[in-house]
Amino acid sequence: MKHSWLIAMRELKERVKSRSFLLMALLGPILVLGLTYLLFALGGSEKKILNVLIMDPQEIMSGKIMPKEDPNIKYSFTNTYVDFEEFAKYEEYQKFDIGVELNEKVISNKHIKVMYRETPSERVKTRIQYHVERRFEEIFVKEFTQLSVQKFREIKQPMQFHFFNVYDPKNTDSKLSAWAGYFFGLIIILFIFLFGMTILRSVSKEKSNRIVEVILASVSARQLLVGKVIGIGISALFQFVLWSIIIGTGLFILRETVFIDLLDPSNFNPQQMTQEIANASMQEKLFAAREYNDFVELVYERIQFSSMLIFFTLFFIVAYIFYGSFFAAVGASMGSESDGQQYIIPIMSLLLLALYGGYYTVYYPEGPWANVFAFLPFTSPVAMMVKLGIGFSANDSWELFASLGILLGSALLMFYLAGKIYQNGILQFGHRLKAKHFIKWLKKS
Repeated sequence: MKHSWLIAMRELKERVKSRSFLLMALLGPILVLGLTYLLFALGGSEKKILNVLIMDPQEIMSGKIMPKEDPNIKYSFTNTYVDFEEFAKYEEYQKFDIGVELNEKVISNKHIKVMYRETPSERVKTRIQYHVERRFEEIFVKEFTQLSVQKFREIKQPMQFHFFNVYDPKNTDSKLSAWAGYFFGLIIILFIFLFGMTILRSVSKEKSNRIVEVILASVSARQLLVGKVIGIGISALFQFVLWSIIIGTGLFILRETVFIDLLDPSNFNPQQMTQEIANASMQEKLFAAREYNDFVELVYERIQFSSMLIFFTLFFIVAYIFYGSFFAAVGASMGSESDGQQYIIPIMSLLLLALYGGYYTVYYPEGPWANVFAFLPFTSPVAMMVKLGIGFSANDSWELFASLGILLGSALLMFYLAGKIYQNGILQFGHRLKAKHFIKWLKKS
């Protein structure tokens, strides 16, 4: 093990000192942050004018919602209930983007359903809440109390708004969270490809210039394999840590400077807010200031970074051993440089299959193939990251550990088989690589 560790340290120093490693450590996170900022900025874009239908069978609002029209939201009224299916399919409702349902007991239960076709930004949601609440305040003050509007606002109970996708009223669609998991899986595959190719090139380079013959005079082939996989793997983890620090710092800066939550008490003066909270114009400014969108909410509120990063690291390490052994075996078995080129396509096919498995799982998380991809070693790192992003119920969490266990067992088996191929093929030169060579070397002791 001492020799393997020395080889690992040599590989680590060689990678860390290379210019490509440093460029990737800096440019990679910057590109991710740039893409994230674009998604933040574009994620809140919406139609200039939204058509909102208010379903008011009791005619509580009397066909009015606010004295001054909002230039971005056009309200219409109907005195009938419209259910999800009608709003989704009936032609007469297709012109409406959002439907607000006022049930017959809304004054007492204070619950309001809001159905939408396309997920509105938080700005739109809060403006609709603001408009509806302001109208109900007028109704309460006029019909049920002798208080002024300002006094009533100090004691009132807020309305509870419940938002539903009209095409998915049970809220079973978790694609945003699923795509977050897919992004983590994509990072795993990206790192495996980059550092797996590093293993393949390193092995083939040492083999082609015959340095491996000198190295094997001091260490065994299996020790060389272990040292190479561990050394390059540590450099990959080091790269990931750098990415995490830079991206985490960047997200924190974006949160504090660009996408500030003005409704967070820590971000405003409480005394000033106490004096001005009763002022409707002040409240409207606060609601309008929430330039959030679903992507901002996803990144800062809904992703469980602690669990995601823990399982990301575990799946990355085990998947790297699995794929890294495969790359090393291919590199050791090559008879010439051309062999390495022709084997890139099959290797890429396996990695693309993993990405497809994750993509399939995003759209069909309960489908039969999603379960296959979740337990298949070649695809499980991405598929399970997607499932983890969506979330596991208490009864299904065993799948996560079972998948990790299967991947670990497969990685150890692949490492053992790669060791036999490495030991028997590393000193073979000038042959044209065929399947029979793998079988022959695997049979050798």
